[in-house]
Amino acid sequence: MNQFLLYSLASVALFSLSLYAFITYAHLLRKILALNVMSSAVFLLLVNVAQRNTVDYPDPIPHAMVLTGIVVAVSATGFALALARRIYSALGTETLPNEDDLE
Repeated sequence: MNQFLLYSLASVALFSLSLYAFITYAHLLRKILALNVMSSAVFLLLVNVAQRNTVDYPDPIPHAMVLTGIVVAVSATGFALALARRIYSALGTETLPNEDDLE
């Protein structure tokens, strides 16, 4: 098993576990953490693809995409945390309400 395959499988495993956590858990903070782990799995895959070349230096475009993605992920996490705090102050719960609860 080579390094590319190992990191690719680790990325797929991280993404799959975090997608499962995002779907199954109702707590908002756990959903935000699952999204962060999902983005980290994508970053791992992009860096892995950049290192796949046989030349001496890695491809700079996936690295630039990872840096841009980190900035977007940090701002999206901040927005999601502010939104979760707003939901908690409005509803008094850390989970999203069901359709039956809104009536």
